[in-house]
Amino acid sequence: MPDPSATKVHIANGLVAAAALVAITTPLAATAELRLGLDSAPYPPFYEANPSGEFEGWEIDVGNALCAAMNEECEWVGVAWDGIIPALVANKIDAIVGSMSITEERLQTIDFSEKYYNTPAAVVAAKSSDIDNDPASLAGKIVGVQVSTTHQNYVEANFESVADQVKTYQNFDEHNQDLVSGRVDAVVGDSLAFQSFLESPEGSEFEVKGNLSDDTIFGPGVGVGIRKGESELVEKFNAAIAEIRANGTYEEISNRYFDFDIYGGS
Repeated sequence: MPDPSATKVHIANGLVAAAALVAITTPLAATAELRLGLDSAPYPPFYEANPSGEFEGWEIDVGNALCAAMNEECEWVGVAWDGIIPALVANKIDAIVGSMSITEERLQTIDFSEKYYNTPAAVVAAKSSDIDNDPASLAGKIVGVQVSTTHQNYVEANFESVADQVKTYQNFDEHNQDLVSGRVDAVVGDSLAFQSFLESPEGSEFEVKGNLSDDTIFGPGVGVGIRKGESELVEKFNAAIAEIRANGTYEEISNRYFDFDIYGGS
């Protein structure tokens, strides 16, 4: 009569061997699913939802390339901009890939990867106006800016002549609409993000009046926002950014949207 214990050993050994075979023959799958947060409001050409509700744009393509380089399955999650850092801290998303500038103020709450692009801020106003990037030219004017952004911080710190006449908006498009309707005299935001607006029929009467510079406020560029203490994820994003820049993926994506180097130097 067969020894039951011996049978169990043979079965166990068979299961181990089968498991080893599966491990050898099955291709590596993505290691995890990352929830990438971005502003739920459109911010072209970086990102906006298409008629099917899916996000598309330069930053979406770059974010997807980073996920591929990290062998990660990623999901895009829209969050109101002024709640996006709280959403990250509360573990509702895993990373912010949504044109967030690396600043000392934000670094007190979250960590960042290395930058993956950098473009200057700008003042936009009617072509017929005498407004420029000199605060004196904005005296008595109403300035629009998106809330909880480095652009709001810059206006509040540098445009003292309009300190009591700054209108804040939940998203970028809203202040552009008020500029067209005449509710504000000028708006401050990312120079590249203004591109689509200025090329549109409604934006044809407006132009960039001057760029703004302040490393303390704007920081070194835009990075991936990551929760404090998740240094391994920071390093994974850093390695992925370096990889897609080295293998030509970053350039190939950028050339579909821009005719200049969006990375902004070394």
